[in-house]
Parts: sequence; C-alpha cells; structure tokens
Amino acid sequence: MTLPRALIAALALALAATAPALAKPAEERLVLVTVDGLSWQELFHGADPARAADKTFVEDPAALKPQFIDVPDRARALTPFLHDVVAKQGVLLGDRDHGGCVRVTNDMWFSYPGYNEILTGRVDPAITSNEHGQNKNVTVLEWLNGQPGFQGKVRAVTSWNTFDDILAASRSKLAVNAGWATSASRTPMEATLARLQAQTPRRWAGVRFDLFTHGYALETLKHDKPRVLYVSYGETDDFAHDGLYDQTLIAARRTDAFIGELWAALQADPAYAGKTTLIVTTDHGRGTDARPEAWKSHGKPAWPGSDETWIAAIGPSIAPQVTPTKDCLGANQVAATGLKSLGLDWTAFDPAAGPPLAIFKAAGRVSQP
Repeated sequence: MTLPRALIAALALALAATAPALAKPAEERLVLVTVDGLSWQELFHGADPARAADKTFVEDPAALKPQFIDVPDRARALTPFLHDVVAKQGVLLGDRDHGGCVRVTNDMWFSYPGYNEILTGRVDPAITSNEHGQNKNVTVLEWLNGQPGFQGKVRAVTSWNTFDDILAASRSKLAVNAGWATSASRTPMEATLARLQAQTPRRWAGVRFDLFTHGYALETLKHDKPRVLYVSYGETDDFAHDGLYDQTLIAARRTDAFIGELWAALQADPAYAGKTTLIVTTDHGRGTDARPEAWKSHGKPAWPGSDETWIAAIGPSIAPQVTPTKDCLGANQVAATGLKSLGLDWTAFDPAAGPPLAIFKAAGRVSQP
C-alpha cells in the first residue's frame, strides 16, 4: 500500500519534533604561549636572593627586595597568574624539587631548535643555529591552517623576528606578525601600536618589546577571532643575556600579567569562553652550574642544566592539578597536546611526534591518551 504524500510529510514532521536535537559540535580553540628562556628555577623558586643582591647583575638591589625577595612566597610574587590560576585550575609541570620533570629533547638547548621541537613535536638534528634559515619542517600551526574548520583561522604574533623562518611564513602562508613588524592597522589600537612601535628606541635589532607583541595579540583575538593563536614573548631571555637580572625579573612578572590578561580576554569573549585551552611553555632553560654568570646563558655543552624546562596548561579538557606519571616530560609533546585539546587526532599530523601529555580529564570532550 502506498501512503499519501501528505501523510508521509506529516509523519516526517512528527518524528523530527520528537527526535532529540543533535548537539552542535563545540569549536574548540587553542592559545599557545611561549616565554623565551624563563627557567623552572625562577618559576618555582621565584627570585634568587644572592643574584638579586649582586650589583654585577642588579642596578639597585634594595629596590628589588620588597618586590621579589622579602615576600611570603617568592614564586607567587614573580608569576602570580601561573601559580594562582593555572596551577590550581590546570597544571603547572616541571618543579624538580617536588618530583616534576620537563625538558627539551633536542641536543642544542637554545631557541630555534627548541621552538621547532615545540611546534613540530620532534627534533631536527639539522637545526644547529638560530640562523638556520627557513624551516623545512611543517609546524602544527601550518598543518592546522590547512585543515577543515581552521583554514585562515591560525595566527602567530611573536617578539623575535626569526619566527618568520621558524614558521616558514613565505611557504606556510600563515599570518605571522614577528619582530618589529607592524600589522595593517585595521583597528585604532593597531594604528596606535604601529605608531608607538616606530617611535620606540630599539634595544635589540631582532626582538621587539613584549608590550607591542601583547598588544597585537589582543587585537588579533578581538578582530580576527582565530581558532588557534600562537604568542611568543622574548624579553625574559634577552634581558638575561644582557646580564640584567632586575629587568629579567620585572619582565617575567610583566609577561605573567600579559598571559593573565590574555586568559581574561578569552573568558570574556563568547567565542572563546569555556572552549579554549591555554598552553604555556618555554624553549629552553638556563645554565645552572656554580659560575655566577651561568644564568645568563644556555646551550649544550657549555651551559649544563639549560635543557630543563616547564609546561603549564588550563582549559575545559585539562584535569586540574593532575600529575603525569612519565619520568620526564618533553617539549616534543606540546604539539600533540594542543591538537588533542582541539579534539583532533594528533597522529594525523605526525604519528612520530611526541604523544600528548597525560593531563586530560577522563570524561568530557577529551579523554586520557
């Protein structure tokens, strides 16, 4: 028997009305932040009292004491956002005094190899210099920019101009604002940032002050609303290389505040609130031997200990205060961790990359690896 078309239509409407609505997939988002060369010792110990009192490295030791030394908690005084928010609501990994361990797995222990490892999930032994030139490796940012739902929605804002090479901007077609570059001044704030940046004296030829990087990052979030944003701050490394411990400490606290402001902006924006993971890490550590100047430098083999790093993460799928059981975590796990937080199969990017960190909730959007 053939049912009348009107009856078929009525039945279809009735079934649609009673069927459970399919949940709209959440557009998970990721903000990856790197803080160049900030050591795990400063992060978990706070300011070093002996170094902060040494006039070789500090212009006015007395001025530092009430800010960073004579305080109840030196670590929290230096990086309050990472300790008060991320460590409690997410994870802060790498405290070797309490059984933590994070390291770079590359054999160089300086910036270009470190950033390549973070962004590709593997070591490239051919990268032996910060002047390596354009990266032949495909970073997770470049890969994401070619995936459905992410095309044109990946951005990078960095203080160091070498990221044009690390991210292979000319090949990858990623939107990269690096070094002293300016944006197209699409907003009044971007126009102001470009004008002030052009008028500001330059301490380092290839590294702009993080204030401008941070300003452009906030404007990128507001104007472009990317699904993935990479922000790299640089002053903590460059002031350290200059031997200015006071400025290094001040830069660390300023950068911590910048990261807190990024997080606050994400939580205030419906496009990001409740579906954004923030991952923060560093490209290398600093020398740890008995030489008073060891903290200024890094690199193998001259500066032992500068492979020791840290990782922080917070977001809807991150298990608060979980402690991974692996003996020592690697910077090569950051890329896969970011992909997993986005709900993506990290092996589709590179099955040979380091696996995701075991920091995810057992139930919810993302499960344990």
